[in-house]
Amino acid sequence: MITYLYWTAVIALIAAAIFVLGGKYRQWQPALISAMVILVIGLLAYYFHFQQIFVKRYGGVMSINVPAGQLHIAATWKDDNLWIENYDPQTNTCHFSEYSRGNLLQGRVTLKQCNPIRYQQTTPANNTPVTKNPS
Repeated sequence: MITYLYWTAVIALIAAAIFVLGGKYRQWQPALISAMVILVIGLLAYYFHFQQIFVKRYGGVMSINVPAGQLHIAATWKDDNLWIENYDPQTNTCHFSEYSRGNLLQGRVTLKQCNPIRYQQTTPANNTPVTKNPS
């Protein structure tokens, strides 16, 4: 909801710039340049500052894909940055990945020989859980 309000405000500013400069004063080139500047600033501000703040504080929406071959374990917030923990059964490692604002400063922590307690794999023959331990 908050994301929709943000984009409505950005679009309203663009429309106001076009209406006032273009429609009222007949200055179409400055109107279009102003509209483009407002759009670029709005996009950059959202991507580099507001996206995770909206999600964490105001119930916005954000999508993150789990890398292929990994299993999701947990997610947590540290300040305004999201940390995701995934398990890679091929290498028996857990990866904590930081999703910071604008993805500029991304941290990554790798735990070797992780063996999450809940990770079980079923055998295709009888669908019984088998704990996987590659050691």
